Amino acid sequence: MQKTFILWAVIIVPLLGDNWPRFLGEGSSSLWKEEGIRKDLPESGAEILWRVKSDWGYSGPSVVDGKVYLPEFKRSTGDLMNNPGKAVDWKGVERLRCLDLKTGTQLWSHDRELTYTLSYPGGPRSVPTVADGRVFFLGAMGNLSCLDAKSGSLIWESDFQKDFGAPLPIWGFSAHPLVVGDTLYCLVGGDGSIAVAFDAASGKVKWKSLSGDKQGYCPPVLIEAGGKKQLVIWQPDALNGLNPETGDSYWSVPLKPRHNMSVTIPRVSGNRLFASGIGRVGAMVELGSNEPTAKILWRGKPKTAIYSCNSTPILLGDVLYGTDIDTSNLIAMDWATGERIWETNEPVFSKEGAQGARHGTAYLTYHEANKQFWIANEAGELVLTELSKEGYKELGRQTILKPTNEAFGRDVVWSPPAFSGKSILMRNDKELVRVDLSE
Repeated sequence: MQKTFILWAVIIVPLLGDNWPRFLGEGSSSLWKEEGIRKDLPESGAEILWRVKSDWGYSGPSVVDGKVYLPEFKRSTGDLMNNPGKAVDWKGVERLRCLDLKTGTQLWSHDRELTYTLSYPGGPRSVPTVADGRVFFLGAMGNLSCLDAKSGSLIWESDFQKDFGAPLPIWGFSAHPLVVGDTLYCLVGGDGSIAVAFDAASGKVKWKSLSGDKQGYCPPVLIEAGGKKQLVIWQPDALNGLNPETGDSYWSVPLKPRHNMSVTIPRVSGNRLFASGIGRVGAMVELGSNEPTAKILWRGKPKTAIYSCNSTPILLGDVLYGTDIDTSNLIAMDWATGERIWETNEPVFSKEGAQGARHGTAYLTYHEANKQFWIANEAGELVLTELSKEGYKELGRQTILKPTNEAFGRDVVWSPPAFSGKSILMRNDKELVRVDLSE
């Protein structure tokens, strides 16, 4: 009997493929490790496995154990008016849907009637985080729900505005939750509660830390440096290193992007950490080797570094690749010096698109086995590339989605993809699409 069970497990597990449990995958690394992935993208295109109707959402899906978790907002009233400095009201239902990865069939839905009062109101921002049989969903108005990943039943919830006095960010609560062991870390807001650690199972607050007028939008990230594990919190005034067990501060260095837009996840290699944002604000931070300390090693200049916002850069070896908010170029940056090695806007826009526009957005994912990058751009295209110090090499391009939202006068898709089951999942505000990328 036991031998039969073991054989059955061997057959089933590979069909599920790698999990994509949170924003940018495992560890938010932007690395895809699944085997058996194609190395080309011909003119005929990769096969579309299914398309499922969806509603509004900037958030991408997460995928665990053959289940897809998709946030969205079903609007009943309110106009699509995207003004960077003005909030508008949308009434409707914010929800998290669970779908079967193989078929796209809906398994359950967790719904909440809600009124959005946001600039760029088009749906949830935060990608769900799935861990230990639970899914943590943070809505755009600050409603955090812990749900049973199989059934969708509510385990516990928190309202960041009511429970912590957190101010409502003009562009909504956006920082993807982080789970490490039995602890859930969130960027919250309010007096003494910019960062909050919850017991993941019960929702009980373990500790609160940091104060500031605004909380920003950057997800917490756990690193190890100076012989200590450190929780890095980038709020609009400063980068902070905290003790993840207590919330006590190890260090703080000033880094103030414009408009309180601390957004992208800081990247770390060895004892160096890089973070950047709008306003050409960016810095390389040197972390202590023997103790948890930090100091600015260098700051970016107008024509050095990368200043990313919507999409987090990816570090590969000694080169950082990312899209720049000012130029919309994909830039290769020398990790040690911040010098730009090369830049191009080819993968960010369509061939007929808005070259020269600002805030260009493209999500980069590196496939380790094939040593290739899959790029989901704001035109709804999937672009297969090779990136190196020598330059940008495009291997294929396929239109997957039609842009359904708007930003700065152009149509865009600003939602990150997910990779699982030898496929990519991409969404706009009308559909979620699964594309076969198997070899």
